[in-house]
Amino acid sequence: MGQSKRSVYDAEPIPESAREIIEQLMESGDLFRYTASKENPSQVTLLEKEFAAYMGSKYALAVNSASSAIFLSLKAVGVKAGDQVLIPAWTFAAVPSAVVHAGAQPILAEVGESLRIDMADFEEKMTGNIAAVVVSHMRGHTSDMDAIQALCTKHDVPMIEDAAHSLGTLWNNRKVGTMGATGCFSFQSYKMVNGGEGGILLTDDPDIIAKAVFMSGAYEHNWAKHNFDDVPFEKYQNQYPLYNVRMNNLSAAVIRPQIPLIDARVAKGLANYTYVENKLNASGAVAVPPADPRERRAPDSLQFNLIGFDDAQTQRVMDISTARGNPISIFGIQGDNARVFWNWKFIGNTPDLPKTRAMLKRACDIRLPVGMTREDLDQTVDFILECVSEARMRIAS
Repeated sequence: MGQSKRSVYDAEPIPESAREIIEQLMESGDLFRYTASKENPSQVTLLEKEFAAYMGSKYALAVNSASSAIFLSLKAVGVKAGDQVLIPAWTFAAVPSAVVHAGAQPILAEVGESLRIDMADFEEKMTGNIAAVVVSHMRGHTSDMDAIQALCTKHDVPMIEDAAHSLGTLWNNRKVGTMGATGCFSFQSYKMVNGGEGGILLTDDPDIIAKAVFMSGAYEHNWAKHNFDDVPFEKYQNQYPLYNVRMNNLSAAVIRPQIPLIDARVAKGLANYTYVENKLNASGAVAVPPADPRERRAPDSLQFNLIGFDDAQTQRVMDISTARGNPISIFGIQGDNARVFWNWKFIGNTPDLPKTRAMLKRACDIRLPVGMTREDLDQTVDFILECVSEARMRIAS
């Protein structure tokens, strides 16, 4: 793919405004969030306050990853050893890993070629044995949250939103990540906000945040430095183990200046996505799954399905793109892909999920960074279509 001003591997830049705070931290060496006083809050505490305000949530807890946020959420809503947790069969391996870390068993629901949870299968598996649900908005594709919420309410099962890929996404004009008992976001480099690593947990429940704060590593009375006046911390003092998954001040200083930029990044990312989506769909060779009418996307990557390709042709798409230096990942063809359920050997027996398996064998994945120019996007479209066309022709010949 020719020389582009912005590579699909580029992360979002760190604003210049972060430099002064970072330099102060470097000089002082004060990177631990609990060195600060309640009166002079740390960078991490300020991040929690600002992110919660942006999302319209009461409480936020910054941690070292979205995976940790999901794990703490599972423990805080009461998941115990031996419980079953319902998750989508298409997600990153960190999600079933969090379930396993919590001592529970992941139960996988089918995901169709729309890249959303198959609601018939989800409802069938929502039995009395399910202790919690983790809804992964994988790659920013929102499943039917109305139906999922209704089922969780009917069965009195807490819902945790894995919104790692969905910062800025709306569902019926509600912010994704604010509809469950908790919402979990990622600040890993390839997300809408780039912290290198990091995550954050949102909730409106004072008991959940109290438990999560303790488990994150707020030993002794460090919980007071979170500045939550209406949270019953005393009730849970010394009742929960410390997992020590805290965020440090340097990460928070990198993340904080990007919060005011989220809306502009979302608008640019959606405009880029729509432009590429329309061009690819017009080709007739590939199909980008349409958005749900209730959803406003906030994309920073692109997924599309190959139309009428057999296994050999599909493999060629990946081989050709890889040889040209810009791999198009095809989830179920790339042997060790961590987003493929049959690679999750750690969950025990691999379930039979024909819909998800078929989707993963033809679903393609490529990054679409927000900062790409129209020229970059045109080059990306041309590259995809050239690889797809060549893969089909070579096999046919």
